[in-house]
Amino acid sequence: MQRRDFLKAAGGMVALANLSSTNVSTSGAAAISLAVSEDKQASMRVEGYKIIIDTHTQSAVIEKGFLTSLTSKKTSEQFIKGVEADKSAALQLLYRGNETISVDESKFGNITTRQISPLKAEIVFHSWDGDGVISVSAEPESGAIVIEPSAYSSRPGVLACRWNMAGIRPDLKLVAPFFQGIKLKLDDSLIANSHWDWPLYWEAGLAILQSNKGGFWVHTRDNRYLYKALHVGSGRQKNHLGFDTQAYGPIDDNLSAGGLAWRINVFEGDWDVPAGEYRGWLWDAYNLRAEEQKRQAWIRDVKFAVSWCPGESSILDAISKKVNPKHCLIHYPNWRTDAYDENYPDYIPSEQAKAFIKKGHAMGFRMMPHFNAVDMDPSHPAYTYLRDFQYRGIERKDLRGWSWYRGRGLGVPESNASRRNNRDKKVMVKVHPGLSMWRSILGRSILEASKELNLDTVFIDVTLVSHNLHNCFVEGTTPTEGMKKIISHVASLGEGLVVGGEGLNEITMQGLSFAQAHLFKSWHSSIEGLERTGGCKLNHFLFGKLCRTFGYSNLSGRDKNQSLRMKMHLEHGAIPTVTIRSAKDIESPNSSVKQMLDIAGS
Repeated sequence: MQRRDFLKAAGGMVALANLSSTNVSTSGAAAISLAVSEDKQASMRVEGYKIIIDTHTQSAVIEKGFLTSLTSKKTSEQFIKGVEADKSAALQLLYRGNETISVDESKFGNITTRQISPLKAEIVFHSWDGDGVISVSAEPESGAIVIEPSAYSSRPGVLACRWNMAGIRPDLKLVAPFFQGIKLKLDDSLIANSHWDWPLYWEAGLAILQSNKGGFWVHTRDNRYLYKALHVGSGRQKNHLGFDTQAYGPIDDNLSAGGLAWRINVFEGDWDVPAGEYRGWLWDAYNLRAEEQKRQAWIRDVKFAVSWCPGESSILDAISKKVNPKHCLIHYPNWRTDAYDENYPDYIPSEQAKAFIKKGHAMGFRMMPHFNAVDMDPSHPAYTYLRDFQYRGIERKDLRGWSWYRGRGLGVPESNASRRNNRDKKVMVKVHPGLSMWRSILGRSILEASKELNLDTVFIDVTLVSHNLHNCFVEGTTPTEGMKKIISHVASLGEGLVVGGEGLNEITMQGLSFAQAHLFKSWHSSIEGLERTGGCKLNHFLFGKLCRTFGYSNLSGRDKNQSLRMKMHLEHGAIPTVTIRSAKDIESPNSSVKQMLDIAGS
């Protein structure tokens, strides 16, 4: 709205009176409203501690920072009730080790609510251990209520501030982008009292609460790579959500957190209604229509995938008799002269791999050898250039990566000598993707291999692992933005490459064409209750126009567990995927592998 139009529309609004810093910020109960059009109006008034809000989509009451009432004008449903604002804290500070500090009235604190404009109010918190502000505003056009929390303390080490939402109606189901999409009640044991950091586990900044008629949703419109988290449950309070805004690392001397606005609105129908609105914002925020134009047409034709494919030519022959090779994606891990997960970023193909890939290309298969986005072997000569830019955990400042020996995870050695002298332990460290030198070294290695093997498609592992770090900024770039840069860099190599990666979130999907997805907390073995996570294709709905998913591990169909895993991937919208040991698994398939082949063949 232009300023002159705003003034014209606001010409008849009631003037604010008696604004003050006391608990009662306005005299009288008259609503102060702003007419945007005949059917889209909004009003806000402060009565004591309460902020009473009315828009064309919803009505709400906020008291001492808590949303104590939320009613949909679309379905007449009430979604929040039973909140006792005096019994807990709407605003909290978070420190290392999950230490949570309440910013509230306890220990001689006080809370002040005041109206500062017709459609905006502030809740100011002064407590013994910290201070904060929650800004509350209403948007007439969208009908949304916008919550902007912030908090600080004189004690260093602030990791995040949390805004809490309690009293959510217990029959509502949470639809959230965890592991490609879940739809579960908040007290379900799979998600009760759980924490989800963005973008590694909370794969997009939205949470939808679904009823039979509609529901409400909370999301943030962030394109600045601000780290955030969704906290589900609070001890015995199961019907509770916490929305965290994190400070960038390092946090040792940090005193404050804030800077994200959480938008609340209601909807009628199924979860695809709010998800569609979020997708529309996402496409505009990152100009993703241009990305759509870059995608190769053949990506849509892929109907069958093999993860961790052995490099045996007989496998290609067997598949070709069941599915058109042009519709098959082959993820190929063991193709280098070095052993798997050793000596990255050297990517020199073996003679066997050359023959296997050449045959696959000749038959029409989409061959996708396995590279790595940020992991490197510290015994590699390039480590000299990169050692100062390794991932370090935001809380412990420990080196991030892995090593394993005889099936046992060992972590990353903190001894400089041990880190470089244990290649047989598969030691890998993660290099910050914001470093241009790393992108140059990695890109050169991938380009050389791509030319030698005549590749048009590559897979780069661990693209999902981008999170807040102690050394968060390198060249002014966060790990998450850096990961996006790596994906784009690899896609631009040579004549252009189609890029697959591990995991899928709202940042990596912007450059990936394929993503090897994980099942809910079931990377290599399945958790109890995995079957309850199927049926929600949230991420497929959000990101499927750019990136398609395929399955990860243990998809042989040899037992009920592996058959379930294959089924769960399908229910999330993935390409039918198998993991096989030899051509016999295709020539004489069990019922689950046969189902994948039949779906692909149809």
